[in-house]
Amino acid sequence: MRYGFVLPYGDAATAAQLAATAEEAGWDGFFVWEPVWGVDAWIALTAAAMRTSRIRLGTMLTPLPRRRPWDLAGQAATLDNLSGGRVVLSVGLGATHEGWTAFEPDPGRKVRAELLDEGLDVLAGLWGGQPFAYEGRHHTVRPTGFMVPAPPVQKPRIPVWVVGGWPAPRSMRRVARWDGWLPNVLPAAPGEPAPELTPAIVTEAVGWLRAERERNGLTLEGFDVVVEGTTTPESAAGEAARWQEAGATWWMEADWSVERDRVMDYAVERLSAGPPGR
Repeated sequence: MRYGFVLPYGDAATAAQLAATAEEAGWDGFFVWEPVWGVDAWIALTAAAMRTSRIRLGTMLTPLPRRRPWDLAGQAATLDNLSGGRVVLSVGLGATHEGWTAFEPDPGRKVRAELLDEGLDVLAGLWGGQPFAYEGRHHTVRPTGFMVPAPPVQKPRIPVWVVGGWPAPRSMRRVARWDGWLPNVLPAAPGEPAPELTPAIVTEAVGWLRAERERNGLTLEGFDVVVEGTTTPESAAGEAARWQEAGATWWMEADWSVERDRVMDYAVERLSAGPPGR
């Protein structure tokens, strides 16, 4: 099991300071969220990369359907080179909250799903090098030799974790093609509340993912299952253990209820205590 910390709020300087604190305390990853308008996640992660040497750095998460995938491919590859191969990219459909719709219309879930699939294809293709061509419903890419940037350090690509709605087969098949699952449990019927994620659900879903990947000539080796929640230093070991037994490979410490003016105090205290067993 690996342990990551998600910064709920904070500028690039805050991210740099806290990433260094996390690394010193033995955490495995430091993550920021990517807003439509707000603190730029990739600048914040770049600042964190300059203050660290081991810890993995990534987003939790990037709303890929509203990004131009070639822009994101360049940002992520640049940071992967700067950091020596420490980037993780988390993607999903994106939540259509006021912070998004204040600037851009929601094209609808079906279109966002199409954009997510096409964006993932373009990311992988560009990271793989030139020549690369792509023709989709929303994105078209032609091969180019114009000022081609260096590919990512990590091979075959930067790890990509994808939000998957369990037990929707189409959503979970998308997850199975990539490098990790960010769980989202869907309601049994429209209008009903979504069930709470439990270790039993993770166990069932991991079994499904194993079978799906094997059908496509893949294994679960190196595939991540990422669970997020809030613990105290005293409760962390027990909480992480029950998810690890279910098949999770990452525990993400994330408290979105912390007031903004308390984030630094909260983060320093929680990070300094270290992850379980360290």
